Amino acid sequence: MDMKLVFQDAAGFQTPLLTVFAVDASIGKDADPLIALLTTSDSITNAAASLIASDEFKGALGEQAMLHAPAGLKAERLLIVGLGKAKTLSVDEVRKAAGAAVRWAKPRGVRQMAIAFPEEHALSDEHLENLPCTLLSRALTEGAILSERDWDTYKSDKKDRSIEGLTIVAPSGEESTTREIQQGFDEGKIIASAQNFARALVNEPSNVLTPTELGRRAAAMCSEKGLKCEVYSTAKLEELKMGAFLAVAKGSVQPPALVVMTYEPKLEKGKQLPKDAPVLGLVGKGITFDTGGISLKSAEGMEKMKYDMAGAAAMIGAMHAIADLNPAVKVIGIVCSAENMPSGTAYKPGDVFTAMSGKTVEILNTDAEGRLVLADGLHYAKTLGCTHLINAATLTGACVVALGMINAGLFSNNEDTCERFTRGLRASGEKFWRLPCTDDYKDLIKSQIADIQNTGGSRWGGATTAAMFLKEFAEDTPWIHLDIAGCAWNEEIKPWHPKGPSGVAVRSIVEWVRTFAS
Repeated sequence: MDMKLVFQDAAGFQTPLLTVFAVDASIGKDADPLIALLTTSDSITNAAASLIASDEFKGALGEQAMLHAPAGLKAERLLIVGLGKAKTLSVDEVRKAAGAAVRWAKPRGVRQMAIAFPEEHALSDEHLENLPCTLLSRALTEGAILSERDWDTYKSDKKDRSIEGLTIVAPSGEESTTREIQQGFDEGKIIASAQNFARALVNEPSNVLTPTELGRRAAAMCSEKGLKCEVYSTAKLEELKMGAFLAVAKGSVQPPALVVMTYEPKLEKGKQLPKDAPVLGLVGKGITFDTGGISLKSAEGMEKMKYDMAGAAAMIGAMHAIADLNPAVKVIGIVCSAENMPSGTAYKPGDVFTAMSGKTVEILNTDAEGRLVLADGLHYAKTLGCTHLINAATLTGACVVALGMINAGLFSNNEDTCERFTRGLRASGEKFWRLPCTDDYKDLIKSQIADIQNTGGSRWGGATTAAMFLKEFAEDTPWIHLDIAGCAWNEEIKPWHPKGPSGVAVRSIVEWVRTFAS
C-alpha cells in the first residue's frame, strides 16, 4: 500500500473515499450519545449533519457509517468511523479506528482512500490535548498499514482486495505542528512495516519456517537494513556449552539456529557512545513447532504451535524497526530457535542438563522447553556485553488463564527497567499486566537432584514459576520477561484486524529501546 501525507483542506481533497473520525462527547453513564466529528471543516460537518442528527450513528469504537456523494466535498464518499467515548480517548483508539476504516474499504472494492487527520471538535478543548500530533499521526499510519494485511498467503483462489493507495490529509498549520505530524507519519511507516514483517514470520507453517529458514530470513533482513548478523547451529551451541538449548533441539531432525543480530547506532561525525553506555539484549524464543516433546500436547489446537516462535519474530521485527529509527544505543538481538519433537533422541522427563551458565536443570516436563532455550540465550547475551535484557516468548498457558487474550504478562527484576517499559505503552498501545516474580516463589523451582527444575511441579502460579526460572539466568542484570502466549494470535475478527498473527510486542520493545537513547 502506497502511503502519503499531504497538508491541505480535507473537504477539497479528491478521493473515492474520505474517512473522518467521530467521538461520543456525552457525559454520564446513561446519557444519550452526543456525536462530534473530529474536524474543523464546516463543509464536512455540514455534509454529515443529517446523519448525525438521525441518531443512527452512536460513535462506538470501530462503528462505521457511509454517505454517498456528500454535499460540498470533492470526495465521492464520506466514511465516518467512531472512536468511542471522548473522555477515554487514547492513541490506541485512533490506531484501531484507522484500521477499521481500511478493513471497511477493502471488501468494497475501494483502491484509493484518504483519512482526515483528527482535529479538535467544537464541543471541548481537552479531548485531544493529551494526544500529541506525533503520536496521532503515527497511530493513524500504523493502524492503516497493519489492518491492510490479510493472511491468505497459501490460498490458491485468493482475491486481490488490497488498498493500493492511502493518503492522510492533515491541515496546514504552524511549521512545528507540520513537522510533528510528518515525524509521526515517518515513524509509523517504519514501525508498522517491522510489525508486519514479524507477523509474516509467525504466519508461516513450520514445514516452511524451520529454524534454519528463520535464521536465513533474519539474516536477509539484517543485510537489507545494514545490521550485522551471525547464524549458528549445533556446532556453535556445543562450543558454547548451551546444554539447555541443545536438549530441546535433540529430538528433531531439523538443526537448531542461534541468530545474533547487532545494531550499532550511526552517530554524527566525531561522536561516539560513552564507555559506560547501556547495551540492550533482545532475546526471543524461536520454537518453530512445539509438540510438547515426550510430554506430548493434546491434538486439539496443536496446529497453532507454529506460532511458538512469536517471541523470536517480535525481536526480529524490533531489530527491523530499530535499524531504520537509528536510536543512539547499541542493541543485540538473539534468537534461540529449534523444534520440540518426540523421537528416540528427544530429551525426557527426569533428565538433567547443564546450561551455559553452569546451572544444572532437572526436566520435569518437556513441554516447558521455551524457558530452556531462553536460559542459554539470556546468559549468552550477558557474555556479549548486554547490560539490560528483555525477552519475549509464547511461554505459558498459565499466563493465558490468568490474563486471557487482552493483556500479555510482564515480569521484571528491576523497577527502573520495568518503568521504562510501561512508560512506552502509551505510545505502543499494547496491553501488558505486571505479575510477580519475587523470591517468595523461588522454592517452587528447587530440584531434589539439580540446581533447579524446569517447572513448578503443579498448575499453580505457572506463569510466575516460568519467570522465576528465567530470572535465575538473568541474575542481577536488569531484565524484563514478556509472556505473550495469549496475544500472539488474534483469535477473533475485529473491525480493525482479521484473524491471524498479531505481531504483539514489536512496538513496545521498540519504545523500550528508545528510552535508553533519549
